[in-house]
Amino acid sequence: MPIFASHVIGDDCIACGTCIDECPAGAISEGDKYSINPDVCTECGTCADVCPSEAISLP
Repeated sequence: MPIFASHVIGDDCIACGTCIDECPAGAISEGDKYSINPDVCTECGTCADVCPSEAISLP
């Protein structure tokens, strides 16, 4: 069984909401800086693809 590492949202996050609207798993939570729940994230990469500030990456 493969081991997955959740995407993380870095300090460049501008809390624009683009990623939260695109996440098919509902793994992203709002805040001053958004966060990704690693227990829900499926590693599809959609959030990283749509992030305008390129704040989302793999650890």
